[in-house]
Amino acid sequence: MAKVTLETNGSVCPFPLVEAKEAMKTMTAGDELVINFDCTQATDAIPRWAAESGYPVTDFSKTGPAEWSITVAKA
Repeated sequence: MAKVTLETNGSVCPFPLVEAKEAMKTMTAGDELVINFDCTQATDAIPRWAAESGYPVTDFSKTGPAEWSITVAKA
């Protein structure tokens, strides 16, 4: 199981989600993708995409005044 970190701070929406989708394509089942972002819309878009895609969210935390980190597992 690998853990990949995607740094998207400074990227405007929808780019954190677009980058997450691309990264997930290269991963295998059991891997985790940690997405760090500061785009407010992604707080809704990324968890929704993960649920619709069947990827469990294993962590979702606020890391700063307007920064978040979400971990998505590839099932």
